[in-house]
Amino acid sequence: MSTLAARQGEARESWIPMIASALGQSIMSFNVAALPVSMGGMIRSFGVPPTTVGTGIVAYSLAVAGFVMLGAKLCQRFGPVIVFRAVVALFALAQVLMTFSPAASVMISAQLLAGLAAAVIVPSLVALIAHHYHGQQQATAIGALGSARAGASAAAFLIGGLLGTFVGWRPLFGLLIVVAVIVFFLSFKLKPAESRPEVRIDLIGVVLAATSVILISFGFNNLNRWGLGVAGPGAPFDLLGLSPAPVMIVIGIVLFQTFIRWSRRQQTAGKTPLLDLRVITSNRERAAVLCMFSVVLLEAMLNFSVPLYIQVIQGRTPIETALAMAPFNLTVFFTAMLVVRLYKTLTPQRIGQIGFAVCTVALLWLAFVVRNDWSAVPVMFGLIAFGIGQGALVTLVFNVLVTAAPKELAGDVGSLRGTTQNLAAGVGTALAGALLVGLLSSMIFVRLADNPRLPVEVQNQLNLDNITFISNDRLLTVMQATTATPQQIDEAVRINTEARLRALKMGLLIMACVALLAIAPASRLPNYKPGEIPDNPPPSEPEALRRAAQASEA
Repeated sequence: MSTLAARQGEARESWIPMIASALGQSIMSFNVAALPVSMGGMIRSFGVPPTTVGTGIVAYSLAVAGFVMLGAKLCQRFGPVIVFRAVVALFALAQVLMTFSPAASVMISAQLLAGLAAAVIVPSLVALIAHHYHGQQQATAIGALGSARAGASAAAFLIGGLLGTFVGWRPLFGLLIVVAVIVFFLSFKLKPAESRPEVRIDLIGVVLAATSVILISFGFNNLNRWGLGVAGPGAPFDLLGLSPAPVMIVIGIVLFQTFIRWSRRQQTAGKTPLLDLRVITSNRERAAVLCMFSVVLLEAMLNFSVPLYIQVIQGRTPIETALAMAPFNLTVFFTAMLVVRLYKTLTPQRIGQIGFAVCTVALLWLAFVVRNDWSAVPVMFGLIAFGIGQGALVTLVFNVLVTAAPKELAGDVGSLRGTTQNLAAGVGTALAGALLVGLLSSMIFVRLADNPRLPVEVQNQLNLDNITFISNDRLLTVMQATTATPQQIDEAVRINTEARLRALKMGLLIMACVALLAIAPASRLPNYKPGEIPDNPPPSEPEALRRAAQASEA
């Protein structure tokens, strides 16, 4: 009997490890989603501007993105179970600091600590799934990780909106303390995993990877404030007139290429690289990484664009925004869990193609039906359709990556997943903001230039260099401080309303084009039904050719 058949005949494993893993994913996702929801309360508590609170969000994201590869090696060297238990305790400590933080500096430090803990939790989750489950149970557990992310985000919006409105922001992070303690005690139910003391930490690789990822993430996060090309007024400095943001991105990309070459050199020399390149050796694995990047990129762009539309164009509250986004988040949650049932009938290639096609149609539909009066039912259908595509894809590409690598590389797959998702989220949010604001600015400039009702002397009294998505009430306040007549004020509001909606529609159309282009890498996904993580996977294409050459010489 083959190894696979033997495993399928074994008794099913307990679901406690999956519950612990899903909760481990949930506390990270909940923390990320709770930060923007709690921003207003933190501003009042600490007496600081929104940018200071935003620093806490950036600190968390950069810590995860920069050190997740190091976290994977820590899991391999000391064992995923022990490491998981330790970093969950560290995450709980960070939430204690967060809940009782007396000043913004403590809050930022708490988020930095939580990010460092999450950088280790992310790869440990994959290693735990690989260690405990096989076959269909493994596919279900992987689906649980994907759905836990969406479910925790939806819960953070809803619970955060309620607590923030009626109690305060601190109890929201207090809940994370409780859940982290539960996960800590559940970790004692996990099966012991062997450590690998022979694994060495590549310090040069750590520096190259962390610096490159942090520069790329930080550069994209500041494109709006610092400028896409020429340095804007918000840039801390300029480089011969250029914005430092795109320069950081370019340097980060160069350093990442250097990191890849260094890792390949380490692997050739028989040493342990920070990222084992066997996880991205074949075209199928690289296609899965591209698909994962596209999935998270689209999700980040939608999560920025739609709440912007709801809160600014409609002027609705955060809790109403959370309820409006609930169809999308809940659909992702359930689809990520249920899509594993299709693995017996459809190949990853086919599911990927269908998933991105559904996302494309959903985004086109949203661009068509979105209105200033909020067409609730049609928009809800569009969000549900997009959620179906996203939920299917987020589980699928993760499953392809995990099942393509040997069990001992599960931590490397987890680190690759964490790096890809954090980079894609930062890039998607930055691109959505820059895209929408850029489209809005160009449309308003064109409309003002061709409008005889708004003379130049009135336009000169407006700060057109800082055009952004502002509510009509805010625009009225600004216009009333000028010499504009009531008729001219009404015309300015009309231009703002129409240009704002058109910019959003064009942004959704561009997102649809991204989803359509992503069908190409999805067509290179495996054309076989997903199995389980192999103990001894087939050699990569270059390795197979090398072995064949050696055999022919012999």
